[in-house]
Amino acid sequence: MSSDWYPGIKAFSAHWRQAPMLQQTFETLEREFAEDNDACIDAAKGFVESACRLLIQELDDPVNPVTSWPDSPIRGSNPSFSNWVSAAFRLLSIVGVRDDPFSKVISQHYSLTEALGKFRDLAGPISHGKEGLSHKLSAHHRRSALLAADALVTFLHEAYLEREPDPVRTFEPYERFETSNTTIDTFAALRMEADEEGGVQAVVKLPNGEEVPIAIELSRLLFGVDREAYKLVLNACIEAQTTGQDVVEAG
Repeated sequence: MSSDWYPGIKAFSAHWRQAPMLQQTFETLEREFAEDNDACIDAAKGFVESACRLLIQELDDPVNPVTSWPDSPIRGSNPSFSNWVSAAFRLLSIVGVRDDPFSKVISQHYSLTEALGKFRDLAGPISHGKEGLSHKLSAHHRRSALLAADALVTFLHEAYLEREPDPVRTFEPYERFETSNTTIDTFAALRMEADEEGGVQAVVKLPNGEEVPIAIELSRLLFGVDREAYKLVLNACIEAQTTGQDVVEAG
């Protein structure tokens, strides 16, 4: 058994390190796969569904959410595995219409995964308790499950990476917006002004001459931008508090 069978799953997991449940599912998959256990089939299927739900949450339009689409696959209260996969593929425009030829290719992948889910029902020790003397599945079944799951996740991940998420709603870190960050840093300017209450007024100057004021506490600015500076300033302020020094006036 080789972890080279699921490079797409590994790439997706590495990209979403900040997703706790996804990471837990991935850890289960790796552990059970490495030990040649049938539970890796449960974990592979669980990872695909978790990936679909994560991407839907990340990209869904609050004005027109997937659940409100007239033919939404996830309108019901308890969507199936294939419903989540279908919704994610449609949201990412991987499959647009029912007669899209590519949809037939995709359907074969989740048909295979669904079929392997039947094997999971028979032998999967995670989702269903089974008789202790039941036989394990073969390495071929486990490999097929991983390959099918990896194909689905790879399609989703590659399509997602071609998009830049909405910075207002995204769960992605600052580094994900490299192009946008460079554009802002190139064409906009920033100046800082202290207010009378000891806070900081940041003023962003736009290329058209307009200004966008952003009020922020000094501690929040330091904590978010430079933790070492935050610690240095904190220690100095604690010393000033202890020795009774005057508060620094703005200006």
